[in-house]
Amino acid sequence: MGSNTQRLNLKREVGIIGAISFIAGTIVGSGIFISPQFVMSASGSPGASFVVWTCCGLITMLAGLCYAELGTVIPESGGEFIYILWTAGKVVAFMFVFTFIIVMDPASSTGIALSFAEYILAPFYSGCSPPQLVLKLVAAGAIIVLAIVNCRRVRLANTIQVVTLVVKVMALAVIILGGVVKLCQGHTEHFDNSFEGTNADVSSIGIAFYQGLWSYGGWNTLNYLTEELKHPEVNLPRAVVIAISLVTGLYLLVNLSYLTVMTPKELMSSSAVAVTWGNKVLGSWGWIMSVAAALSAFGSLNGTFFSGGRVCFVAAREGHMPDILAMAHVHRLTPSPALIFTTVVSLLVLIPGDFQSIVNFFSFTAWFFYGITLSGLLYLKIKKPELPRPYKVPIILPILVIIVATFLVLAPIIDDPQIEYLYVTLFILSGAIVYIPFIHYKLCPGLLTKLTVFLQLFLEVAPAEKNL
Repeated sequence: MGSNTQRLNLKREVGIIGAISFIAGTIVGSGIFISPQFVMSASGSPGASFVVWTCCGLITMLAGLCYAELGTVIPESGGEFIYILWTAGKVVAFMFVFTFIIVMDPASSTGIALSFAEYILAPFYSGCSPPQLVLKLVAAGAIIVLAIVNCRRVRLANTIQVVTLVVKVMALAVIILGGVVKLCQGHTEHFDNSFEGTNADVSSIGIAFYQGLWSYGGWNTLNYLTEELKHPEVNLPRAVVIAISLVTGLYLLVNLSYLTVMTPKELMSSSAVAVTWGNKVLGSWGWIMSVAAALSAFGSLNGTFFSGGRVCFVAAREGHMPDILAMAHVHRLTPSPALIFTTVVSLLVLIPGDFQSIVNFFSFTAWFFYGITLSGLLYLKIKKPELPRPYKVPIILPILVIIVATFLVLAPIIDDPQIEYLYVTLFILSGAIVYIPFIHYKLCPGLLTKLTVFLQLFLEVAPAEKNL
C-alpha cells in the first residue's frame, strides 16, 4: 500500500435536497435582481423578454440533462475540465482550466460580488449610484469572508447555501405576490402591444440571451462535485429537472410582477430593479428588498466559490496545475489551497471590472466551452457506446444545445464585432502556448517542489484521492 494509506477522500455528504438547493441556490443569485433591465433593453419589448427568459430556462434544462449523462459516464468531480480531458484531450482541457481559473470563475464571482455590493449600498445612496471605490471594497469584503468560510467547513458553506436559498425564495415570493395583487387590481396596461419595439437583429438577441443565461448560471454546479453527491446516477438528473423547472417558473412570475409595477422604460433605467420595485410597492419598507437581494447574491457567491475551488483542485490532481492546488486540509477536508488561489485571482479581476462587460465576456467564454463539452458527449455516444451509462439522453439534445452554443458565441460578433471578443479568444488560445513548456515539458520543477513542500506544511494540507 505504501504512502497511499495517507491520502484523503472528499466525503459523499450531499443528498437530493442538498443537490436541489445547490443548483437552485447557485442559480437564483444576483441575476434575477439585476439582469431583467438588461434583457429588456436588449430584446426591446416585454413580450420578447418573456420569450427570452423562457428559452433560457429551456436551454439550461437541456444542457443540464446532457451534463447529467456526462456526470454519470465520467463519475469524477471537476465538471467541464474532466469531460474535455476525456474527450478532446489534454491541451484543450488545459485551455479550459487556464481560462476558467483566470477569466470565467473570477468574472463570475466578481459579477456576483458587485451586485451584492450594489444592493447592500442601495439604501445608503438612494437616488444615486454609490462611488466605485466603496462598491469595490464591499465586493472584496464579501469575497474574502466567503473564502474563509469555504476553507473552514464544508458543512458551514452548506448551511449558508440553504439559509440564503430560503431568504431569496421568500424575497421572490414577496415580489410575485405583490405583482399578483396589482394584476388582480387590473394593472395590465404595461402589457398592451407587448411585442411592440422588439429588436430582431442578431447581436441584440445574443446579448439578451447572455444576460438571461447569466441569471441561470450555476445550472451545472453539481457536476463540479459529483464525487461528493450521494447516488449521482439518480440524484443528478432529478435535481437538474426539479431545480431548473422551479427557477424558470419563479423567473417568469418575477418578471411579470416587475412589469406590472413598472413601465418597460422604468425597468430599463433602474440600476437595482428589486429596490425600485420595493420602493414603489412597499414604500418605506423598500429597504427589505435591498437586504434580501444582497443576501441572495451572497448565497450565489458562496455556491460559485464552492464549485470553482473544486475545478482548480481536480485540474491540479490531473497534473494541469501546481500539485499544491490538489491538496485538502488534513482535518477539515476542504480544498483550501485551491480556494485561496481562486480568491486572489477574483480580487485582481475586481479592480478594473464593471458588471455588464463582465457578464458579456463571461457568457461568451462559457458557451464556447459548453459547446466543446457537449461535442464530447456526442463523441462518447457515437464512438464509445459500450461505456456504462446509468442515465441517458436522446442524441438530439446535445445536438440542439451545440447549435445554441454556436449561435451564442457568434451572435455578438456577427453584427457588432468588438475588439474585446478578439482579446478573449486570443486569451483562450494562449492556454495552448502555456501548456507546452510548463505542463508538457515541466519546466522549472525544482522550484515548484520546494514551494509545494513549504505550502503543504504552512497550510496543513495533504494530497487527496479520487472518490469513485
